[in-house]
Formats: sequence, C-alpha cells, structure tokens
Amino acid sequence: MKRRNFLRAAVIGTGVTAFGNTLTPSAMAAPAQNGPSPYGPLLAADANGVALPAGFTSRIVARSGQPVGPTTYRWHNAPDGGAVFADGTGWIYVSNSEINPGGGASAIRFDAAGAITDAYRILSNTRQNCAGGAMPWSTWLSCEEVTGGFVYETNPWGGSSVQRPAMGRFVHEAAAADPVRQVVYMTEDTSNGCFYRFVPSSWGDLSAGTLQVLVAGTATSGSFTWATVPDPDGSPTPTRDQVSGAKRFNGGEGLHYANDTAWFTTKGDNRVWQLNLLNDTYELAYDDSLVSPGSPPLTGVDNVTGSSAGDLYIAEDGGNMEICVITPDDIVAPFLRLSGHSGSEITGPAFTPAGNRLYFSSQRGTSGSSSGGITFEVTGPFRT
Repeated sequence: MKRRNFLRAAVIGTGVTAFGNTLTPSAMAAPAQNGPSPYGPLLAADANGVALPAGFTSRIVARSGQPVGPTTYRWHNAPDGGAVFADGTGWIYVSNSEINPGGGASAIRFDAAGAITDAYRILSNTRQNCAGGAMPWSTWLSCEEVTGGFVYETNPWGGSSVQRPAMGRFVHEAAAADPVRQVVYMTEDTSNGCFYRFVPSSWGDLSAGTLQVLVAGTATSGSFTWATVPDPDGSPTPTRDQVSGAKRFNGGEGLHYANDTAWFTTKGDNRVWQLNLLNDTYELAYDDSLVSPGSPPLTGVDNVTGSSAGDLYIAEDGGNMEICVITPDDIVAPFLRLSGHSGSEITGPAFTPAGNRLYFSSQRGTSGSSSGGITFEVTGPFRT
C-alpha cells in the first residue's frame, strides 16, 4: 500500500466550519492501526453517561420532544447528521431528523459563551433526512436517505429551503464541498452504492449542473475517473446503474473534505476510504479487518468530521457506541464512549469554529426509540 498524506487543516469559507489542509503534510502508512489516543485513556462515564479523557466535560443540549434550553422549541426526533456555522461571536448547530414521514432539520443558536439563545425548525415535511453537508456559502445540505431521495439546501438562520433535483435522486447520505475543484461530493447509502460529485454550472448555485459518478476497478486502491450520469432523476434506471464501470461501495455514510482529499466511510464493510484529488487515486484509510494488534476499536463506521489538527473523528452506528479518532500518525483509538445507549447510534459530530467544542447526538438515546434522541456537547483541550 502506498503511503498517504494526512494534511493539517485550516478553516475555509465564510461562517461555516469546513476544513482545508495546509501544505505541511505528515506522511503515514494506510490503513490506520491500533495505538494510544493522543488524549489518553477514557475515564469512567460522567453523569451524562459519557466516558471521556481527562480534561474533557460533557453536557446535554437537547432531548427529542423536549424544549431546547430556555426556548419553547421542542427538539426533533432521531437527530442525525449535523454541522456548525459561525454566527457573529457565537455559532449555530444544525441537525437532521431521520424520520419518515416528517424528517427535516432544526437548529440551535449559541452565544459566545456557549449559552443557548434560540432553537427553531429550518426544514419540514421531507423524508428520512440522514446526513448532509455544510457549504462554504453558509447553507446546509440536508439529504434524504430514501429511494429517489432529494437534496435540500437550507438556511441555518431559518427561512426558505430549496429542493435541488439537479444533484440527483438516489439514497442520499452525506455531502461535502470542494472549493478548489468547485464541486460537491456525495455518498449513497446502499450495499451497492456509488460515490458522486455534482459540478454546478456556477459555483455557489446548486440549481443546475452535472452529476457524475466515480469510475474505478474493484480493488481497494488504484486510480479513478469521473463519468457523467445521463439521467440524474434516477427513473426508471437508478443513478448507480447508468454508468458502466461505476465503482461500488458497501453502504456509503459519512464524508469529510480537507484540501485536496476526501474521506468517506462505508458501514457495510467498516472501512474509511481516502480520495487523493490531486492525482485521482483512492485507497483505504481504515479497515477493521486489517487492524492489529488486538481487536479493532472502530466498528459500525458512520458519520465523520475533521479537526483543525488533521484528526478524523468517526462516529459508530452500534459497535461500542464510540467516537474514535484517527490521527495524522495513522493511529486509531477511542475518543469517547456512551454508556446505556446500546439501541442507538452516534450521529452528527461537528466542531465549533474555535475547535474547542464538539457536538453530536445519540439518535435514539437510552430508550432505543427515535423519540429518545439526545444531543450532546463536549468541551475540552482538543488538538489544534
């Protein structure tokens, strides 16, 4: 396996916590292996049921069906994919609702001290909104994880949302903007799904453009090309079946872009993939069947985000209900663990602009029901 570069990250865009890399790479061999966490071992679970390293604390910021903080807005069921947007001296956390029908997304506004000042709906009457992605122009793409699903472009501050059919109709999962190539990448959550990119006719306007699919061999590493999907509507032929040679991925999930690199997860085989967008090659960044020594710490791979230090934070759907970190030194280790949430999954990890707070949800909480979702905040000395 050739070596890969995990580049340190710097904030890009205006008002949204998306990350891009600097030009000082740290070479690593892929895929990642077991090792000590840069934050040390996990301590006993706190009063919120969150096991964290020393120096970190947690709080619960929202529960499904209950008013958020001092507001009267009741948090949605089954919180899923999320992102953070800068809001003056504060920030906004947006979160999808993976229920069908209903779906949609909500937002929580925080002031500079982290106090909750508002909460509200930003998307309604959609279907099973799972993941999505923050755009550099400060909108949130909320994606429907259903056959023939749409992408909706939403406003984190509230107001109108717009359906974006040009981005294709399929079982959408996550999205990530690449401002260098001026495209948006997307994953597809089916066992024989594909990896896509949308090339807008005009960057910053997702109303028109070209949907393309990644074409490559069947190996776990190699080169790739892009081919245009003839019919983005996906009917009667699904988008994934329209291009010969389109590479199949087993359950596409989370997606993170950092300058010239895209990482995405596949839950069907517990892998993290890396696309080198400078030389159009792909390889494995993590594979739970190739981990040594000992048992793999990361299983049930799902949502993913990155920090300004170049670390990946990957949430588990099942497994040990952990968020694990993959470091620039190619080490994978648990960062946090939830206790008593065995019937749930961890969703929506996202950092504040300062990088010192991490938000995420337990989609079904301790009850195992979509009405039992819990959204957390973790504060502490994250690496920068």
